[in-house]
Amino acid sequence: MSRLLTPKFLLRGFEVSVLASLVGFGITLLYGNDFQAFLAGIGRIRWPWLLVGVGLASMDWIGGGLRNWVVARHVYPNPPLKGMILAGGMGAWAGYITPVNSGAGPMTMYTMRRYGLPLPVAVTSTFMSFVSTILFFAIAGPLALLFGAGKSLGQRGNVLGLSLYDLFQGSLTIIAGIGVLMGVVLFFPRLVRDLIHQLAEWVGRRSRRVADRLERLRQGIDDAHASVIAFNSPRGWLALFWATILSAPSHANKLLAGYVALRALGLHANFVDILLIQTLVMFLLYFAPTPGASGIGEVLSAAVMSSYVPRELTPIYILVWRLILTYFTLAFGFFVFSGWVRRGLKGVDQGVLAEPAG
Repeated sequence: MSRLLTPKFLLRGFEVSVLASLVGFGITLLYGNDFQAFLAGIGRIRWPWLLVGVGLASMDWIGGGLRNWVVARHVYPNPPLKGMILAGGMGAWAGYITPVNSGAGPMTMYTMRRYGLPLPVAVTSTFMSFVSTILFFAIAGPLALLFGAGKSLGQRGNVLGLSLYDLFQGSLTIIAGIGVLMGVVLFFPRLVRDLIHQLAEWVGRRSRRVADRLERLRQGIDDAHASVIAFNSPRGWLALFWATILSAPSHANKLLAGYVALRALGLHANFVDILLIQTLVMFLLYFAPTPGASGIGEVLSAAVMSSYVPRELTPIYILVWRLILTYFTLAFGFFVFSGWVRRGLKGVDQGVLAEPAG
């Protein structure tokens, strides 16, 4: 895990991210097929809306940090708010420059360690923040559909015969499935652990390496269950409730980047429809193999937003969308991380979350 946090690895992830984004952006330029319209689109940007985008990007830090603080204070007295805000932002930053967000958790825990939280507290806080994210989308998505949100999406889009509304329902089903699976793992850990142990013994006769990985997975399940036990009280459930609520602002840039990008270009669309589409995009991009879903994100977002964005404005829309989604956070994150590098990263260099330098 320490390899995910080394400056060399993170810089390489950033380089891959930028290169893939350039390729994806180039594809949208070809799709727009009007470079003059792209240049003219820069002139039509409404800068107050771009400032709103900067505020949205800050929710990676403020929203995520408040959520970290809420869960951490349940298991640790007086966690530093500044450290929790930095942990939220730096976790998002590392997720944007590592494949499948693999650096987000380790960087969040490392930042918490820099600000004095013991490792078990950092692990528990990071895991319960993830649980609150799954809970938020597993609850908010079906509620939105129950109240009739997004019905107009059924008339838009055509991907293999499916409307945008169909795609959103499908992605929501996947998230709900992940939530159910997580619930089984968390609340019936002995059953799952025993099954994995039996599987490890069977696989071990064929592949020792795979068996060792399964055993580490079993240990991870035990650790996750220990985190749930720490919150199994009225006060703990209240903390998880607030963390679930705070998952909304902590994902604000991902959920609202599309709408703000539209308004920045003077385009108008139904707010709820765009919110649901951006939720769909976020679900689909979460498992993308490239750092920050770069390249893939540009192409996918252009495809699902084609009903709302004129073809010739697609490249400038994608540029504004990507700025809000990742680049503002990347810029500030590199500023913070460069300061850490100058002061030393002992905790990274000597074994991931050991004793970080101040």
